[in-house]
Amino acid sequence: MLVAAIFMSAMATLVRIACEDMHPFQVAFLRNIIGVFLFVPILLTTGTSSLKTKNMGLMFLRGIFNAIAMLTYFFALTMIPFAEMFALTFTVPLFVSLMAVLIFREQTGPRRIGCLAIGFFGAMVVVRPGFEIVDLGAIYALVSALSWAMAVIVIKRLSRDDSPVTITLYGLLFLTIVTFPLALFVWEWPTLEQYILLLILSVVGTAGQLLFTQSLKLSDASLVMPFDFTKLIWASFIGFYIFSEIPTVWTILGGVIIFSSASYLTYREGKKDTTLQTF
Repeated sequence: MLVAAIFMSAMATLVRIACEDMHPFQVAFLRNIIGVFLFVPILLTTGTSSLKTKNMGLMFLRGIFNAIAMLTYFFALTMIPFAEMFALTFTVPLFVSLMAVLIFREQTGPRRIGCLAIGFFGAMVVVRPGFEIVDLGAIYALVSALSWAMAVIVIKRLSRDDSPVTITLYGLLFLTIVTFPLALFVWEWPTLEQYILLLILSVVGTAGQLLFTQSLKLSDASLVMPFDFTKLIWASFIGFYIFSEIPTVWTILGGVIIFSSASYLTYREGKKDTTLQTF
């Protein structure tokens, strides 16, 4: 999980660099289609069995949620500081837990309610509505977190019948399909240097996803998920040394509040084998 956090932070850095000269729609499409080709060696090993599923409708629904999450994530990366972006994405476990209550009618108690209230208060500390004009990038970041939480809920259902390889592969396929028409409207042929950047971006991102999934396979979510929050540390370093960004005290304070509530919530929910274990 620690290595996955480094890889995903590196991918976010490359996404921002790529989006300086290309539209996020195009970057998202090329990242996805390259990711599909990266799965070809796996398909050659597993054969067509990885393509078999009885849940094509849910696969497509997951792709829609995932596409919204990815596109808003890419837009947010170009609009707000790195540390603020990652602090707000830490709300994903909170949204997942909230969706588990609303969709799966899971019982909720004072601890879960308290964690959710504290976590979303932390998000408000980062955004500070009423004290400053809420940045559009912050809204994109929160929409991305909510959309990814919805995708995780669908993945929870898919994981009953399909393997992680099947779920990941169809996720990339439907992401490619959904982002392709959007990319056409803003298409400009990338240069050789941009293709190389996109290839590295896709390799790093795919490796990060596989490491993230493997960490959840090897250990309980309650043990490994807190290490995912080290992305805020890497984001602060990257923002400072590469993009000359200095995280505000509100970003750090809000990030710590979100981290604390989400970590405790993940610990509590992980003991019950709930949705958070698939995040």
